[in-house]
Amino acid sequence: MADQYTFDNPVTRYSSEDYPEQHLDPPGLERDMTPRPDLGERTYRGTGRLTGRRALVTGGDSGIGAATAIAFAREGAQVAIGYLPEEEADARRIVGVIEAAGSTAVPIPGDVSDAGFCLELVDRAVEGLGGLDILVNNAGAQHYAEKLDDLDDEQLEHTFATNVFAMFRICRAALPHLGAGSTIINTTSVQAYELSPILLDYAATKAAINAFTKGLAQQLAPRGIRVNAVAPGPVWTALQPAEGQPPERLREFGQSTPLGRSGQPAELAPAYVFLASPESSYVVGETLNVNGGKPTP
Repeated sequence: MADQYTFDNPVTRYSSEDYPEQHLDPPGLERDMTPRPDLGERTYRGTGRLTGRRALVTGGDSGIGAATAIAFAREGAQVAIGYLPEEEADARRIVGVIEAAGSTAVPIPGDVSDAGFCLELVDRAVEGLGGLDILVNNAGAQHYAEKLDDLDDEQLEHTFATNVFAMFRICRAALPHLGAGSTIINTTSVQAYELSPILLDYAATKAAINAFTKGLAQQLAPRGIRVNAVAPGPVWTALQPAEGQPPERLREFGQSTPLGRSGQPAELAPAYVFLASPESSYVVGETLNVNGGKPTP
């Protein structure tokens, strides 16, 4: 298969055919998806861009987080991944891929919506890696609600606790360990600009992440710590069939993009590598859109 450096037609790089209608119980295991997303396991080629770095990636068991963890490892970084205990099966597989790349893998199960675990997550990552240079806040919750009346307080509070409050807490806990040259990368979404009406709470959190990223970037730039974000478009991950989208809408998921298809996690990982590497040394407070051509502000 072609690696990330292969020149080809982005329209046909991955299939644009309908996904089969399916439903996974949240949070959803990637191993149960049809088809399985491409995480770059067989294709990502590292060139040593992150040699000697130590990274913590939340939501690192599957999807964009897993693809990023794999790419970081193949670029020479040691990687800790945070994930929900229910996702242990997916996490074990990613740990194996990281270790096969000759890197250290530190698996840390827990729920970032819990304030106490946010502190524990950072402490265990620092202990397991011997320090911390890169923080990727990627863990997220997404559950559709057709009407505002269907969006109860439990879902609302869980979405904000997972997507926004955890980001504040994890960054705050990580800061004492980050020196000049360190990077923080937050996962936002095209939903911050072009939202789906059934994802009101999720879209609101992603807009908040954009503002948080730009504000924190200004705070930390004088210390030599760069903060940026990646805004994915429609990407085929376990979030989608695990009540992130109505099952009947999965068939044409991502086909409204100019490229006519959804993205794959492997296509997002290079953006995180770029923002984590010194190649992006003058990139601060940026939201890098990787969305198949959807217009953004």
